[in-house]
Amino acid sequence: MPDSSVQPEPELGAFRNVPYMGVIFVVAEAVKRGFWNGHPEWSNLGQGQPEVGELDGAPPRIAHVDLEPGDHAYGPLEGTPELRASVAAHTNRLFRDGLTPYGAQHVSVAQGGRLALTRCMAALEGGPVGYQLPDYTAYEDMFNLHLDRIDPIGLRTREEDGFALTPAAFAAAAREHKLRAFIVSNPCNPTGVVLSGDTLRELIDIAKREQVTLILDEFYSHFIYTPDGEAGAGPVSGASFIEEPDTDPIILVDGLTKSFRYPGWRVGWVLGPPPMVEAMARTASSIDGGPSRIAQRAALAALQPAAADQETNALRVAFAAKRNLMLERLKAMGVRFAHESESTFYLWGCLDQLPAPLNDAMEFFWRALDRKVMTVPGKFFDVNPGSRRAPPSPYDQWMRFSFGPSMDNMVQGLDRLQALVDAERRG
Repeated sequence: MPDSSVQPEPELGAFRNVPYMGVIFVVAEAVKRGFWNGHPEWSNLGQGQPEVGELDGAPPRIAHVDLEPGDHAYGPLEGTPELRASVAAHTNRLFRDGLTPYGAQHVSVAQGGRLALTRCMAALEGGPVGYQLPDYTAYEDMFNLHLDRIDPIGLRTREEDGFALTPAAFAAAAREHKLRAFIVSNPCNPTGVVLSGDTLRELIDIAKREQVTLILDEFYSHFIYTPDGEAGAGPVSGASFIEEPDTDPIILVDGLTKSFRYPGWRVGWVLGPPPMVEAMARTASSIDGGPSRIAQRAALAALQPAAADQETNALRVAFAAKRNLMLERLKAMGVRFAHESESTFYLWGCLDQLPAPLNDAMEFFWRALDRKVMTVPGKFFDVNPGSRRAPPSPYDQWMRFSFGPSMDNMVQGLDRLQALVDAERRG
């Protein structure tokens, strides 16, 4: 029996110790050293949001919203009918030419992507649920909240495959573990891998054949670059390969946070078969109470076709240029890449060729922090629900570098990292 004489730390009382994850840990440590968001003396090469100011070629930033009387009331748990219809139309226009269109009944809106995913996790019936490694840090705590009924199964992607999830590995895991669901970020945070074309189609076909609910976290869907670093032609989504939106067990998660550069609005959505979408919306009655009507009203303007296309086309051009410069600079420092990012605003690099102790990601992190540069050590992406796997992590020498900041701020950070590496090489 537990020792009833052992009491929690008085500062927490009855609360458990909740550790910071990934970027939040990085920011918390930087704040201790004087960082605040937008501080000109700091370079946040760890940030998980894109630059949010004016961008060459993009439409002006939406700076106000006109409310209607009904916007002051509670809204529907699944989002307003207007925004749900707008999200469906946006998806159909980009990905469903010649296919059965999505309707408002296929859409549920949430106050941000993490909340959309949290609802999704809460709605899962239980059993074995797969995920890839490495992947988005927040998945770990989402799983942790449901370990009483969900058995997380990690599928580790291979460096020799560029950390890409292969259809063969997915099919084998689905059969071996009798997976009920599988969650994967595509495009992938942190690796910048994007699964598209026949590969994405095959993954969806496997999910249907094996009766696995495939949850595609597509928040970086518009950050697409060619292998030689040019801006991609357009976004990538599983919506292009879903034949029956009423029944295919595929959940798509996206929003305005990344591709539209409005992270502070906290607008996300899911698309899927109406019964699944309704189940996720029902979880909101106890989790969050439904999304803000104000943010949803603003989102209608962001999704107007002309403005949406202008924004995302400009985004690809601007971020491709930053991607290319960061990749060139990090390679010159000695950072090694198994895959040169074709999406997101991240580079996933290995430090094993840097001089010790900079070949250890945590040591690199602390020393870069001393120079007011933030990075995210790879171990945070080794999603480990319930801490079932003991350290060390296979990603202890890997680092996620973000080209989310403005070009000038990014260059400032790269200059400081170069100075750090040069100083260590000189001894």
